[in-house]
Amino acid sequence: MDDDAMDVAEARYELVISVDARRSGEYDDVDKPRMRARIYRVLETAFTHAKVGRDAVHMEDRGDGVLLSVAGRIAVTRLLGLWLVEVHEKLRDENRALRVPLGLRVGMHVGPVRHDDRGISGRAVDLACRLADSPVARRLLDAERADLVLVVSDALYEDVVSSGGKFIEPAHYALARLKIKEGDVNAWFHLPGRPAPVMPAGDPPTAADAPPVADASRIADKRVDDDATDIDTDDATEAEADDRPRTPRAHYTVHGDMSQHSDNVYQQPVHIGRITDSPRPRKD
Repeated sequence: MDDDAMDVAEARYELVISVDARRSGEYDDVDKPRMRARIYRVLETAFTHAKVGRDAVHMEDRGDGVLLSVAGRIAVTRLLGLWLVEVHEKLRDENRALRVPLGLRVGMHVGPVRHDDRGISGRAVDLACRLADSPVARRLLDAERADLVLVVSDALYEDVVSSGGKFIEPAHYALARLKIKEGDVNAWFHLPGRPAPVMPAGDPPTAADAPPVADASRIADKRVDDDATDIDTDDATEAEADDRPRTPRAHYTVHGDMSQHSDNVYQQPVHIGRITDSPRPRKD
């Protein structure tokens, strides 16, 4: 078996990085090539500053983003730490001259990756792409008005991030549960240069899930009526079920506001009635 055939048959344990541009569909045909050029400048500059050789990185163009895998000989901590810092700083520098800033969603996972002459494949690749493309990542990037959001798999967080390291702050990650095509997974979200993000709420209910306004008001009115009915029913049921001797009820009828009080025990002096600015003559 030659080396190329062996490469296809054998998986390499690598870090997979999926990079997507925010709202890429809103770029027109003139601006999209410029946007793509900025993404490559950001990534390649960061690899240079992090001292990650070009021969250690596989890079595939995805139109509105880039799919990468980094050889296992490169420490994952360098990518999660120094490389991510450099990506963020270069992205901020690019955005200073832009009216509409470029936003990036970055998904990361470590796992077996198979290479062929057309690119890379494997479950690790699928998961990294799902993380970057998740609705939670999209909402968080918009809600925080951030330049960059990083999403790492639960395994990557537990194996690497949680132990910390240079430029790696596990306390600045927040956990969320994602629904992806392969099933529910845990993922950790990080906004470089910021504390742990407050995760956005789930998708709002659709119009079909909520009753119309008129129906909702009628439901509220019905609840009030039901509550009043329940009070009378409960009192009657309690009186019928309790056969024990009961003390006579004391009734107080107060003229003025026509309020009635019964079976009350007062621990302190009380005032029953209304207080007005000037006394009103009593009508007999």
